[in-house]
Order: sequence, then structure tokens, then C-alpha cells
Amino acid sequence: MSTPPPDWLPDGISSPLDDKLGVRITDWDPDRLVATMPVAGNEQPFGLLHGGATCTLAETIGSMAAAVSAGPDKQVVGIELNVSYLRAATAGTVTAVCTPVRRGRTLSTFVIEISDDRGRQTATARLTCMTLKAPREP
Repeated sequence: MSTPPPDWLPDGISSPLDDKLGVRITDWDPDRLVATMPVAGNEQPFGLLHGGATCTLAETIGSMAAAVSAGPDKQVVGIELNVSYLRAATAGTVTAVCTPVRRGRTLSTFVIEISDDRGRQTATARLTCMTLKAPREP
């Protein structure tokens, strides 16, 4: 891991879906978050990486990028996800690289480029997140 997660994030933060799919963030650089996901176990019936798994990878890394940008006293929610599939992935691991397009007070947009083990781009995504006040604890 090049850049560790911010100190204020809980250790080992991930969702149950990310755990099922094997999504792992490997670099927490706010200007270039990186995550990986195995193809095995995430295929559709024809042996290709499932589009829903690709969307999960993009949503996860984009949402984490928005959360890191927003800071510990804010909550972020995705409001738009657009994914274009460019090439099928059938084996190995896909890597997602997330870079900010714009980080505003209420809206942030990120581009996520996903590639296979050979560096060939398999998908590109754009995620917009809204930043909210952190929910109050009961």
C-alpha cells in the first residue's frame, strides 16, 4: 500500500458486498485511489466479469474517494453512476484507478478507469456523490 487510509477511517473499512466480491483498496492517495477485484467468482453465466461487479468496484472506490475528500464530519452518498464497458475481462484481477474531476462542498465527481492484468482498459466509469452532514448518533 503506497498511501494508508486516513486515521479517522475505521480499520478494515469495507462493506459486506465488497467482502463477497473481493474488492480491496490498495492505495488511499486522495488524488488517485486504487482498488482491485478478482474476476473469479464475479463472472456472469458466459464467463465474463459481471457488469454489476464492475459497477460495485467503481461505486466503492469512488465513494471512498468522496468520503476521504469530505472528511470525518461528513457523509457521502452516490447520486449518479455511469459505466461504459470497453473490453471483457475473463480471468485474473481488475484494477480500478479513481481520480477526481471536481471536489466541491456538496457535489464531487470522479472518473474510474478499470483495467485487466495486462493493462488493457475494460471499463470506464463516472461517479457523482453528494456530501451531507454526518448523521447524528441516537
